[in-house]
Amino acid sequence: MGMPAVQDEWTVERALALPDDGNRYEVLDGELFVTPAPAYAHQAALREIDRPVDAYVRANNLGWVLWSPADIIFSPRRLVQPDLFVIPWGSGVQPRAWTEVTSLLLAIEVISPSTARADRHRKRLIYQDQGVPEYWIVDLDARLMERWRPEDARGEVITGTLEWRPRPEIDPLRIDLGAFFDEVVPLGGP
Repeated sequence: MGMPAVQDEWTVERALALPDDGNRYEVLDGELFVTPAPAYAHQAALREIDRPVDAYVRANNLGWVLWSPADIIFSPRRLVQPDLFVIPWGSGVQPRAWTEVTSLLLAIEVISPSTARADRHRKRLIYQDQGVPEYWIVDLDARLMERWRPEDARGEVITGTLEWRPRPEIDPLRIDLGAFFDEVVPLGGP
């Protein structure tokens, strides 16, 4: 008599059935990732990046800026919770449920020791495969940002001024990363 197979392939449906215990659950190509509540510096970084991104997105009618927790489902085996993200304008009607969000204009992750590997590899590959035009990785320890686009084999490391131009006919958003990191991570570390 054979032993029943252990189900180690996670689906979005299985992950959404888990109890609401304060953790963030993501399914990255069939593998479950569990992330505890973020540290203060992580949230401070999101606050500081949200301000210019949200103002720019609103001023240019690009869509909506939101934060996790959020269940962004790309497929039955892909559920992500980007730290901060932009839902594109699309039809101009704001989504009313996560199931209505089928694409992202921008995804941003602030890495920590527990998320760096997944954010830099697994999630990056998913965002690239899904055609997310830009994926930013904020590294507070190194005081830099990585920018990834769908066709990139190597990310762009930015330490000076980050420029984002989602449409060629509008002026780019410019973020002085030195000032950003000075605000979030004063000299001396996180």
